[in-house]
Amino acid sequence: MQMTLAEKILARASGKSFVKAGDIVFCKPDTAMIHDLLGPVIFADDFKELGGKIKHPERVVVIADHSAPPATVEQANMVKKTREWAWGNNVGEFYQFKGACHQLLVDGGHISPGNLVVGTDSHTCTAGALGAFGTDVGSTEMLGVLLTGEIWLRVPESILVNWVGEFSLGVMAKDAALKTIGKVGHGGATYMAVEFGGSLIRNLPLDERLVFTNMAVEMGAKTGLIKPDEKVGDFLDSIGKNDGEYFISDDNAAYREVLEFDATKLTPTLAAPHEVDNVYPVTDYEGQVLDQCYIGSCTGGRLTDFASAAKILKGRKVSKKVRCLIVPASEKVWREASKLGYLDILAEAGCVISAPACGACGGFTNGVLGDGERCISSSNRNFIGRMGSKKAEVFLASPMTVAASAIAGMITDPRNFL
Repeated sequence: MQMTLAEKILARASGKSFVKAGDIVFCKPDTAMIHDLLGPVIFADDFKELGGKIKHPERVVVIADHSAPPATVEQANMVKKTREWAWGNNVGEFYQFKGACHQLLVDGGHISPGNLVVGTDSHTCTAGALGAFGTDVGSTEMLGVLLTGEIWLRVPESILVNWVGEFSLGVMAKDAALKTIGKVGHGGATYMAVEFGGSLIRNLPLDERLVFTNMAVEMGAKTGLIKPDEKVGDFLDSIGKNDGEYFISDDNAAYREVLEFDATKLTPTLAAPHEVDNVYPVTDYEGQVLDQCYIGSCTGGRLTDFASAAKILKGRKVSKKVRCLIVPASEKVWREASKLGYLDILAEAGCVISAPACGACGGFTNGVLGDGERCISSSNRNFIGRMGSKKAEVFLASPMTVAASAIAGMITDPRNFL
């Protein structure tokens, strides 16, 4: 019987030899990730009342990243409660101010191919770039996972998204991810698994693959997935964590829909306010004046992103009319980008280098927007109030487009500087 990648992973997690879309299965997650915003600050009292004992503490990863470093007393108290709960319950790993949760799960070897990963953050689907089924859960659902070591899930239908060809000058994974979302729509893949394939995906580095799976939830997807291959294996070998099961979809697996895209036809792309599927070529908005340019977050703050931004900004200066913020996705990314000289190039151009964290992506710290301000960002959402004021506007684009726009002080096609 034929199965998709998503079905195979959930079959393994539920101890079954076969599952199909629509089945209800009880699964044992391999990793449970909790962050400061939707963790102990919400469920600590209920956890204690229901027995206060984690079934598998070694599988639990707690991360303080949304309020990192704290900008208010309320945030400081949130981090304090998160830290004390994590230490008091001997969880497998606790990260404090080390970066965004999804990147830390990758860097720390907490994701293996074939795993089921649940997390209290909507972009837990990022894990799919390593061939794992990553999905978000609410704080109450996470409480159940902690106490029982299990969760029930409905096996999702799958959509196959094939990208072929190669990127042209000035185009990155973020452009292709936005193009996909524009086609599918913000709810077009609700509770489905979006599997990304094709020659383009196979040829991309892991950094760029992570962008596709991270953004899958912006189509409403339950998870985003990419077939694990030698690039995943090489990365896991480099951190000494190469285990798991390298599942792939069967040749005749059933997909709800198959979409085909040609990367050679793609130009620099953006999402205009206030929806991620409000997608246009960058040239349609070229000349829009900006206040802030933001390169960072779990979507656009990796080594490849900073290398691409540095390529454009080297020897040039950020316009005096804007501020350009750089927020590495993790401490590891920070160190590698610093070692390779990317951070020096960005700083010399006039960018402000901030702490590895979620930063202004969710409107918490390090660069929130004021009334009437306009930002172009490499992050993942541009909803009203997402990065601060409800009267601000956020455009989403690739790190190359953000870097080019920082030079011009307005939305600009990166090919102008390449």
